[in-house]
Amino acid sequence: MAQPSLGTRTGRATFLRGNVVVFMITSILGQFGRNMAFPYASLYILALGGKPEHVGLVNSIAPLAGLIAFPIAGYFADMSGRVRIIALAMAYSSLLNVLQALAPTWQVLAWNALFQGFLVVQFPASSALMADSLAPEDRVRGIATVNGVAGGIGLIAPYLAGAIVTRLGAEMGMRLLYGAMALFNLVSAIISWRLLRETTPPQSARLNWKEIGRLVQNAYAEIPNLIRHMSPSLRALGGISALSFMANALAGPFWVVYAVERLGLSAEEWGLILLIETALLNLAYVPAAAWIDRLGRARTLQIALVLMTLLTPLFVFTQGFWSILLIRLAFALGNAFFMPACLALMADSIPREMRGRVMGAIGNGTLMFGATMGGTGGPGLGFLIIPLPMIASLLSGLLYTQNAALPWLASTLVTMLAAFLALRFVRAPHRPEV
Repeated sequence: MAQPSLGTRTGRATFLRGNVVVFMITSILGQFGRNMAFPYASLYILALGGKPEHVGLVNSIAPLAGLIAFPIAGYFADMSGRVRIIALAMAYSSLLNVLQALAPTWQVLAWNALFQGFLVVQFPASSALMADSLAPEDRVRGIATVNGVAGGIGLIAPYLAGAIVTRLGAEMGMRLLYGAMALFNLVSAIISWRLLRETTPPQSARLNWKEIGRLVQNAYAEIPNLIRHMSPSLRALGGISALSFMANALAGPFWVVYAVERLGLSAEEWGLILLIETALLNLAYVPAAAWIDRLGRARTLQIALVLMTLLTPLFVFTQGFWSILLIRLAFALGNAFFMPACLALMADSIPREMRGRVMGAIGNGTLMFGATMGGTGGPGLGFLIIPLPMIASLLSGLLYTQNAALPWLASTLVTMLAAFLALRFVRAPHRPEV
């Protein structure tokens, strides 16, 4: 099939066509559903009889299947067609959302989290397809625009969900939210199947499921070769990716728990904070893209990580709605610069012919710090870095039980290490990959 138009330096959003528009539509649906359900998932576990340590356990299970699924996804993304993988994964996600809505106990959510781990098969495919569909000079603007539009439309989602949870209770409210998420994912699957177009011809006519074992073995056997072909800057970006998920796994699941149980906020007030934060994040994406091009992608990433290191511990040393809001708004500004810069740097640094495999191994750069819903899954995760967020998730519940401030203090140390890697090693490539 013909490749989508890549856009030009005309000042107009010529990249908003073809696959990019499809990704924008499915991102709107997906982000709205996630922004409703995920910030309150920890309250659902507690409502179904779980304890803080069980919150950490459920979050640690989620990436486990990725140890198998990510290597498969990377090969399939490069060899068997990306559109099919993306659409099937979204349909599978819809089914799992139905199971979450009907879960009778927290143990069922734990099993569901294990099955959700296989959803990572879509991320190398979608990341590579998005990168292929944008010219190098359009990547920052394209990524920022898609994220900004999707986030802007999903702006009301956390507040709406918080109001539902406050009025119906955590259990019934979350059942309703997961049901809505199932519908959104089903619609996204249909749209992706019908409208997405391949940018590179698949190297195989169909998926050969009998070769899964060989593919997993080959993927892990290829790790030394992949690492050897990475620049020092790309290796550092992989390290920052791992540390991002580790930092978010330590504190992410407990932001809402701490806000409700320790700071006295209602779920609706927490949702209002997330609404305002999301509004600022999405308003900042496009102007941030202009500043990223002016400052440079590597420099922007470095500054943002230093800011996040300073912000992380402040949450547990503050009181009151307005103080908490100011901290979350500062995180929004930092992530508005950090995420597009990291995504673009990753795409710029990986050759097209091995983009799926490398992104399957170390992630695609879709990272943020200070995430309020955990950090053990998502498009930025790669199979090489899965063990770190798994361990961090298991530790998070134990740390919170010992002292509620410990998850944020541990997250600060991890973020500080990420900032060091960025300052010491991350540099923009002289010639970006197409």
